Amino acid sequence: MYKSSRSPSELRNMFGANLRILSKKYASISDLSRQLGINRTQLNRYLSGESFPRPDVLDRICQFFDVDARILLEPVDGLTQNTQFLGSPFLAEFMGKASVTISQQQLPSGFYRFSRRSFTDQSQFVVGLIYAFREGGLTLVRGFEAKEAMRAQGLPCDARTREFRGYISLQEDGIAMILSRRNSLTGSYNYMYRVPSFENNFWVGYTTRAMRETLTSTRMTRMTFEYLGRKIGPALEAARGSGFVTADGLLPFHRRLLQIDTPFR
Repeated sequence: MYKSSRSPSELRNMFGANLRILSKKYASISDLSRQLGINRTQLNRYLSGESFPRPDVLDRICQFFDVDARILLEPVDGLTQNTQFLGSPFLAEFMGKASVTISQQQLPSGFYRFSRRSFTDQSQFVVGLIYAFREGGLTLVRGFEAKEAMRAQGLPCDARTREFRGYISLQEDGIAMILSRRNSLTGSYNYMYRVPSFENNFWVGYTTRAMRETLTSTRMTRMTFEYLGRKIGPALEAARGSGFVTADGLLPFHRRLLQIDTPFR
C-alpha cells in the first residue's frame, strides 16, 4: 500500500501557507470570509494550518482563487497553470501569466449582455450575449453572432458558423478581449473598463473588427457590457432580446453609455 511521505500536519501547513499567500491582496480576513461564504473562525483555522476544508469548500476556494487542488500539496508560487498559451518565453513578461490572471472581482464569471452600433448599418444596434468563465488558469469567453448580422453579410446563420470564442487579458485600467470565429474567419479586439453603476455591473469601451477598410462599413465602435450573473434565467431572457434594434430599442443605461449622438474618438 502506498504511504504518503508527508504527514497530515505537513499537508495542513502547506495548505495554510498557500491560502495566506492568496489572501494577501484582500483588505481583511473578514472581507475575504464574506466573499468566500466561509465562517471567519473556520477560515482562520484553514489559514493557520489547523484543519482542511471539506471537498465542497475546497472546490469553492479553488474556484474563487482560480487555482486547483494542488494547493494542498505544492507551494502556490510553483503551481504551473496553462497560462503560457502563446508558448514562447520571449512573450512571457508581456502576454504571460500576469496578464491573463484575472480575479473574480475584476471580472466575474457568468453571462454578459452587450450592445454596440452595427458595423454595416449605422442606424441599427446589435444586442447580444456572451459567457465568460475560467478554465486552466485563463478567463475565456464564448458567444454567438446575431443572425441578422450574419444575413446582412451574406453568411450562413447556423450556430456553428455564428459561434465565436476568445480569451480575456488585463490592461492598465480595464480588460481586453481577443475574439474569433471558427478557423479565424473573422476576429475582433475589445477593450472595456468598469464604470460606476448602482450594482457595479457595467463596463464600457470599444470593439474593432479585423478587416480591410471599406466604403460601406465601419471597423470600430463603442460597446457596453452588463453583467447578468451566473443564473440561466436572466441569460435566457436577455438572449430572447438579442439581435438588431433601433436606438429606441436599447436599454436606457446602455444607450447612455454608448453616447449614440457623440462621434467615437
